[in-house]
Amino acid sequence: MMPTPVILLKEGTDTSQGIPQLVSNINACQVIAEAVRTTLGPRGMDKLIVDDRGKATISNDGATILKLLDVIHPAAKTLVDIAKSQDAEAVDKIREIAVTVKKEDKEEQRSLLEKCAVTALSSKLISQQKEFFSKMVVDAVMLLDDLLQLKMIGIKKVQGGALEESQLVAGVAFKKTFSYAGFEMQPKKYELPKIALLNIELELKAEKDNAEVRVNTVEDYQAIVDAEWNILYDKLDKIHKSGAKVVLSKLPIGDVATQYFADRDMFCAGRVPEEDLKRTMMACGGSIQTSVNALTDDVLGQCELFEEVQIGGERYNFFRGCPKAKTCTILLRGGAEQFMEETERSLHDAIMIVRRAIKNDSVVAGGGAIEMELSKYLRDYSRTTPGKQQLLIGAYAKALEIIPRQLCDNAGFDATNILNKLRAKHAQVGHSPPYSSEHDLSHHCWMESTLWSASCLIMATAGSPRGPG
Repeated sequence: MMPTPVILLKEGTDTSQGIPQLVSNINACQVIAEAVRTTLGPRGMDKLIVDDRGKATISNDGATILKLLDVIHPAAKTLVDIAKSQDAEAVDKIREIAVTVKKEDKEEQRSLLEKCAVTALSSKLISQQKEFFSKMVVDAVMLLDDLLQLKMIGIKKVQGGALEESQLVAGVAFKKTFSYAGFEMQPKKYELPKIALLNIELELKAEKDNAEVRVNTVEDYQAIVDAEWNILYDKLDKIHKSGAKVVLSKLPIGDVATQYFADRDMFCAGRVPEEDLKRTMMACGGSIQTSVNALTDDVLGQCELFEEVQIGGERYNFFRGCPKAKTCTILLRGGAEQFMEETERSLHDAIMIVRRAIKNDSVVAGGGAIEMELSKYLRDYSRTTPGKQQLLIGAYAKALEIIPRQLCDNAGFDATNILNKLRAKHAQVGHSPPYSSEHDLSHHCWMESTLWSASCLIMATAGSPRGPG
């Protein structure tokens, strides 16, 4: 009697394995690498990616390109996931050749942080304005508290104007929300105002669909109408008596409430985005209320100055001097929407690099210098290792040189000639600080976070395809 076959996989499932599958995995990963390798360096090329909805994105940011690629191959998809989740670990050799960021010397710390920001921005669309934006990025990160929370830095895009018209606001700023006619009668500037943060709808609610109310007399109908108005005015009266001068709500604020606040020299804004409302709460203090029955001083926020300012063709609400948490907002100016989106991504990269440099307290030379030094170290180490491991370590050392080689190729230089010169220089000069060589990249302001370099190296090692056994 024949045994009954057990089916574990559904029909049509690919179960390829062994050497052919290993070769397929390597080829798939090489295709991913080819998609981003030409974007590296100050002469890297931009990619134009169009999604299935027809939206075009122009970027040379590797993370953005990988996120927009519709990757199907399992190994390639794993490589993309690894690239998105670089761990915060350390490599001993990288730490050995790093330069420590001295927090006691503020001028030296700022100089190194600006070098890190310049390095991150040198390959972006805004490379011509890298000096301007590097100072802005460092100022933004230095305004934060010790936690360096990324969500405390807001980036708002205002179309029109030149890039140099972008500005950093030490506080919270967000675009003016939809408002009714009475809004123009409200004051637009307060000093030391109390701020009410609400999640309440301050307007007369429309009846639900198919709702039916039966009344017998005109007086009954009038009583229902009066009750609705009384409920609204009771809410508005409690907000006014709380002492708040600025009222922000996630839900709509109607025309009646807008005029009510205007008559009492109060400012209001409804339909405030949840992100901006929470950032205002974290910066100015207080808490978001779902009821007006407990508007005491401890749930109201406060700032030194509130004002509404015209920026280009838009009006923005500014909260300056926020006492509870240090926060800031970057207002970007520019032309096309795609250009401004790429500028935002570029600034995000620079901010992340500066944050890592502050947290990790050390930086290394960029531009492929760290990879060349590690390659030299591994070549020397491989000669002390017997057996087949010597070949493996040597191959890894050669693989590290792909970064400076690709930077040369993208810039149109002779990669073989320059790499030979780099090997000679690294063998002659060494890596011990302070650096004095005119060819040293740290001398030419090409710096990056030690944590970033270590993270890239670990992910490249941990995510590489492995053979069976």
